[in-house]
Amino acid sequence: MMRLLGFLLITALFVLPVRAAEMLSIEVDHDDGIYTMTSEVWFDASVEQVYEIFSSWDYSTKFSSAIVESRDLPPDAQGRPQFYVRNRGCVLFFCTSFERRGYVESELNVVIYAYVDPEVSDFSLSNESWRFESRDGGAVVIYDLAMSPKFWIPPAIGPYLIKRKLRNNGGRAINRIELLAQDVAIE
Repeated sequence: MMRLLGFLLITALFVLPVRAAEMLSIEVDHDDGIYTMTSEVWFDASVEQVYEIFSSWDYSTKFSSAIVESRDLPPDAQGRPQFYVRNRGCVLFFCTSFERRGYVESELNVVIYAYVDPEVSDFSLSNESWRFESRDGGAVVIYDLAMSPKFWIPPAIGPYLIKRKLRNNGGRAINRIELLAQDVAIE
């Protein structure tokens, strides 16, 4: 009997719920050719660890299946870090590959801004920001996106499908981001 109670106690310790990344909110809109998204996600990792993942474009392919190539680029003439990202996505039967290239501005462990250069990108607008804050023993990331693609999107159903893709892809990526962040050693 004691052996059974001991086994149950040990088993209970191992099956206690572990808190995982949580999508707190997400809003996606479309108006006059511009898609916007705002999300808030809690991660079971420190702000420093999560910031490290988002501050290096090299990590992007590890957490997003839509990103097939990404990398940090040398600073531009103003000294701003640059980035390159190539995505591949399909909406119904319409598949395309598209590129974004631009520059980054940031404040360590507080905020990252990424601005696309429309002259060398498939977007006339694609501005993103990630704001980081400590909350409930982890890190919250508030993400904002405004984008306007240069490529054709079917007008009748395109906005709905793009919104759905943004919601679904973000939801799948957050657990991968958390795992990567938890492996980051901060000194």
